[in-house]
Amino acid sequence: MAIKYLEDYRAPDICRKIAYKIEGISKRPVRLMEVCGTHTVSIFRSGIRGLLPETISLVSGPGCPVCVTSLLDIDSFIEIAGMDNVILATFGDLMRVPGSRSSLQREAAKGRDIRMVYSSTDALRIAEDNPYKKVVFAGIGFETTAPTVAASVISARNINLGNFLVYSAHKLVPPALTALMENHGTGVDGFILPGHVSAIIGTEGYRSFFDKYHVPSVISGFEPIDILQAIFSLIDQIEEGRAELLNGYQRIVTSEGNTKAIRILEDVFEKGNSEWRGIGTIPESGLKIRENYREFDAKAMLELHAPEPEEPEGCACGEIIMGLKTPNNCPLYKKVCDPVHPVGPCMVSSEGTCAAYYRYYSA
Repeated sequence: MAIKYLEDYRAPDICRKIAYKIEGISKRPVRLMEVCGTHTVSIFRSGIRGLLPETISLVSGPGCPVCVTSLLDIDSFIEIAGMDNVILATFGDLMRVPGSRSSLQREAAKGRDIRMVYSSTDALRIAEDNPYKKVVFAGIGFETTAPTVAASVISARNINLGNFLVYSAHKLVPPALTALMENHGTGVDGFILPGHVSAIIGTEGYRSFFDKYHVPSVISGFEPIDILQAIFSLIDQIEEGRAELLNGYQRIVTSEGNTKAIRILEDVFEKGNSEWRGIGTIPESGLKIRENYREFDAKAMLELHAPEPEEPEGCACGEIIMGLKTPNNCPLYKKVCDPVHPVGPCMVSSEGTCAAYYRYYSA
């Protein structure tokens, strides 16, 4: 995407015009949730909150993959890293997330073979280069990254790579939206839906959720004009008493999504119940490796005995992920918990709400 093209979506004069239009139609107090962590960071970085009238509250949702990874899964990654003849491959953000008793960063300092990668393809290469060790990829994230992990499993089978395993902690966004709507304390009036996930599942990926709850929902890109246009559309719907599922990111997102990626994902994974940090178990919200690919499933092939997880006392990450609290309402925020000494995952990830507040919000 050319820089000039990006700049067109960041033009300050256009942003001000859209903000003025929003102020002109916004009459009642509303709560809008940006589901995606990338949206949260973009909103702070571009100063969008300061452009909006006081009637509009923006709250962050469960769209940070590191933040919603359960404590049990974090503890399991740490347990795997401590096994003999095992290499754990992981995204960098996971390194500093505190587990119940340690973190991957601390385990690496003890000499455990933990390697940061940018993709599951990197983990495949590590497995090829280390044929006498098991290489376990810590699979986290949503529909955006899951197809690439599925493709790596297929590739491992095609080249008979028997020492490559995936621990799947992947999660699905639409079931999380359902959980939010069924938690009456959340009180969300409209959703800014994630652009990256939507590029895979398409507008229709939200259809069953929307048809059940009829809450105004707009898929948005990540530039300031994208987000402001999405907010305008949501306020327009709410003020007129309408509820529509709209695609505001048509340069990337289609109605049907990326059908090839979906086929690959469904070949390797099947839906299952999944534990979300701070939310609990959400039915059919996770992806587990199908029995046909069992030999690549770390949960099936390794004997895991992670202890019962112990959530950090006082940490409000769960309520923050659900939009029930902001970081300022957490008793640990900026007192005990900061980016250097994070207590919960929301302060670790670059997409975490607490990290975004700490970096951009001065109040």
